[in-house]
Amino acid sequence: MYNFEYYTPTRVVFGKNSEKETGRLIKAQDCKKVLIHYGGTSAKKSGLLDRVCESLDEEGVEYVMLSGVVPNPHLSLVREGIELCKKEGVDFILAVGGGSVIDSSKAIGYGVANEGDVWDFYDEVREPQGCLPIGAILTIAAAGSEMSDSSVITNEEGWLKRGYSNDHCRCKFAILNPELTYSLPAYQTQCGCVDILMHTMERYLNSGDNMELTDGISEALMRTVIKNAKILKDDPENYDARAEVMWAGSLSHNGLTGCGTDGGDWASHQIEHELGGMFDVAHGAGLSAVWGSWARYVYKDSIDRFVKFAENVLQVESKENKEQTAIAGIEAMEAFYRSVDMPTSISELGIQVTDAQIEELAEKCSFFGRRTVGCVKVLGKEDIMNIYKMAR
Repeated sequence: MYNFEYYTPTRVVFGKNSEKETGRLIKAQDCKKVLIHYGGTSAKKSGLLDRVCESLDEEGVEYVMLSGVVPNPHLSLVREGIELCKKEGVDFILAVGGGSVIDSSKAIGYGVANEGDVWDFYDEVREPQGCLPIGAILTIAAAGSEMSDSSVITNEEGWLKRGYSNDHCRCKFAILNPELTYSLPAYQTQCGCVDILMHTMERYLNSGDNMELTDGISEALMRTVIKNAKILKDDPENYDARAEVMWAGSLSHNGLTGCGTDGGDWASHQIEHELGGMFDVAHGAGLSAVWGSWARYVYKDSIDRFVKFAENVLQVESKENKEQTAIAGIEAMEAFYRSVDMPTSISELGIQVTDAQIEELAEKCSFFGRRTVGCVKVLGKEDIMNIYKMAR
């Protein structure tokens, strides 16, 4: 077991109609003007934005709006948001949406609170000294950004997708109403479930000795998501299933499932980030497309963890030897992905990736040779290329 720090300062308000608490929660932050940041038209069509604005009006809180966040949120909109906040004297950001909106809000918060180019933080050139306070109203259960210290931004110059983690950006509060996810397309719902699973699997499938309690929490979380993802495929307005998945999303990425571990592997995420940057694929779908190839490439280097994953999460019966059990677990995970219409190869994303593109993806993933990824098996550029080729 490793030493660890666990820090979760975000207040969670969970349940039906909880978005009506927005004004009260923001008023308690003693702010004067709010940026309401959101994506496209769904928040308007559903009436959610109207309810949020009404709640702010009741508390006498001023606000301005900025829409346009896309999946794999763009640096250009972040920069637009920074300028808008400075011009309007914004001192609080309210993210209304999923992980992309929250990530964009965090980046804007960094840019307003610090001088210089906000991309420096994602390029790991320097560290921020602060961030505007942020609150979130979650409409997609997936990224866990509402309780995490992380955000991911795509720079259109070179289509570089980079993540950055820092406690300054943690949300002051997160409003979680499972009903707000009823209208999600089935594909987005299942992409979210994959993302939640992967946030837990990245920490669980590692190279060290874990705490038994942390393992048990992780295993229960993964089994719960798998069970309820199947329910939601046939019954998308099942409140209990939506609630289980939404709470799992927050717990999967707030640090809980990493307590006492070596921090996790995260190679699958880094490999997918470059697919998202180059081809603008949905993050969860990209993860399911590459995970099986990564797992087959590395499992022998941490075979006991893969066996435990197979037996305790996927209920695979022990085979004649550890290798057969581990492989059966990988196959069972891919079978689950297919059962909820998620891809298990890059071609199933509708992408025919070329050798030249694979080399470019691996170059970017290795930060042009400046880093390796993963801990189960440390991966350099050639390893990453091999995984992309296996995933084709």
